[in-house]
Amino acid sequence: MRTKLLAVAAVLALGTVARAEGGLTKGTPELKSASALAFGTNGILFVADSAGATVFAIDTGDAKSTGDKPVNVEKIDGKVAAALGVTEKEVKINDVKVNPASGNAYLAVSRGTGAGTPAIVKVTREGAVEPLALKDVPFAKIAIPGQDKGKATSFTAIAFLDGRVFVAGLSNEEFASTLWAIGYPFKDAAKGSAIEIYHGAHGAVETKSPIRTFVPYKIGTEENIMASYTCTPLVKIPVSELKAGVKVKGTTIAELGNRNQPLDMIAYTKDGKGYLLSANSAHGVIKIPAAEFGTATPITAKTGIAGPKYEKITELKDVVQLDKFDDTRAILLVKTAAGFDLKTVPLP
Repeated sequence: MRTKLLAVAAVLALGTVARAEGGLTKGTPELKSASALAFGTNGILFVADSAGATVFAIDTGDAKSTGDKPVNVEKIDGKVAAALGVTEKEVKINDVKVNPASGNAYLAVSRGTGAGTPAIVKVTREGAVEPLALKDVPFAKIAIPGQDKGKATSFTAIAFLDGRVFVAGLSNEEFASTLWAIGYPFKDAAKGSAIEIYHGAHGAVETKSPIRTFVPYKIGTEENIMASYTCTPLVKIPVSELKAGVKVKGTTIAELGNRNQPLDMIAYTKDGKGYLLSANSAHGVIKIPAAEFGTATPITAKTGIAGPKYEKITELKDVVQLDKFDDTRAILLVKTAAGFDLKTVPLP
């Protein structure tokens, strides 16, 4: 009996050490906004807080698989409003991400009038809508230096890759467009990398236009950030070049058509081939083959639509957010005449 008790104590002690090593301590993360979301391992949720110039890591406690049932919720904005005790008009959904550990979906929400107050909402596979409790939860945070506080585009996207959190947005530096690569567990946040690109539709080098959305993507053996900008350059940025305070020149490999803003983007594989799936304000949902990403001729002169040819997925309309649901499906936030629906569809 004594041996069993000692074994249990050892396991508990190891769990405590692991929690300490993860840099998480119990408390209440005081979010000032919830601009963008990303998941790490074991249900750890990263929240980019533009208003607070901070990135949070929150243990959702949601690390057990809930099966393979799709998530389909009509008028999700109304259900979120009811769960938060506000009206539908007071709810804005800023981002949608699927927790790969459980399969549940998480929404970054602004509630109330004006800028509103932030909330994180979980949507289960059964369609239940639940605010994520933020009192006395394991969390960590890190302030981001040089971040352009108060602007809606301060943080535009966030992702987790190989022990680092990548955040795109604007800084106070001369080169405003910035990518921060932050080691996790959090320690000290160094200055980000200033990003320069050539915008073919504008015929100019740009340093102030922010990345609107991005995904990590491996080209050959090299990890890259595939970044999409307004109007709409598609740019590859080697992860190895993202070092503190360094100016990085991204390679523009496609122009997808101007007078458009990319809204969200995911990477996936189908039938052994890689693709990006991008939701856009003017172009709708487009599917971009990745086979030419490594060999595409860099765009260095003014041009119209150029680069790898993409396919318009015409059956997917009015998509404003999307994420990879699993290996064969995507989850979409779709604007309708009645509000917004959250639905799961096969990857095209």
